[in-house]
Amino acid sequence: MKDGLVIVDKPAGLTSHGVVSRMRRLAGTRRVGHAGTLDPMATGVLVIGVEKATRLLGHLALTRKEYVATIRLGQTTVTDDAEGEVTETASAAAVTREAVDTGIAALTGDILQVPSKVSAIKVNGVRSYARVRGGEDFELPARPVTVSSFTVQDLRHEGDLVDLDVTVECSSGTYIRALARDLGAGLGTGGHLTALRRTRVGPYGIGLARTLEQLEDSLDILPIGEAAAAAFPRWDVDAEQAVLLSHGRRLPAPGLGSGPTAVFGPDDRFLALVEEKDGESKILANFA
Repeated sequence: MKDGLVIVDKPAGLTSHGVVSRMRRLAGTRRVGHAGTLDPMATGVLVIGVEKATRLLGHLALTRKEYVATIRLGQTTVTDDAEGEVTETASAAAVTREAVDTGIAALTGDILQVPSKVSAIKVNGVRSYARVRGGEDFELPARPVTVSSFTVQDLRHEGDLVDLDVTVECSSGTYIRALARDLGAGLGTGGHLTALRRTRVGPYGIGLARTLEQLEDSLDILPIGEAAAAAFPRWDVDAEQAVLLSHGRRLPAPGLGSGPTAVFGPDDRFLALVEEKDGESKILANFA
């Protein structure tokens, strides 16, 4: 089985773990994982690693993501999305585009965000959603996230409700559900998410994604070297350096910058992910 990434267009109603299970069957291996969970309601880009490429996933999850979504103002739900029970209602009929734009501006840039309680975040080793189901009363701490852009594409009044079609570019760890919740709270109407589609994870856009049905017909795997070259800065080394690196040796590496760098040998073979530390290469993952 070839090492690499599969860019899946996840369907609604299936968990990310469910996609991994399907991919294990299609790829004929249990060594399969994903980079960045999508809620069952959500669709779109889910990056799947196969065999050695699973070791890239923790680094890919730290990249920028893009979404298209629909936010409904006038209703609050227990999950901050359409899958949860409505807990409060308030008329949004008087909400103006100007008020929405002001609310969105406050949620753009470097912000502190309290994640949705019905989420996979662990609190003292227990998933937050499990604590909610157990009836616990607790608060999650706010976390720093970056919302690079948050744009309204359409605004529709539906009686006492308002639906907003939006696009969001953000850092990993940002909850679009929480943006919907906080926008509604700021407008005094409440809000939740009714639709979510992820259109990009780092360099991997929806144009590369394949549905599970398409993958059943033809398993399209992006080779690990191409995947790494697309996601990280590239550093080419000579044959002697390649041998040293494959043995775990650190090499002089000034100027690599922050974050992971993909290292390639003279035969264009992907060797490792490294980061610069004190002017030398520190191996994050060795693929030689």
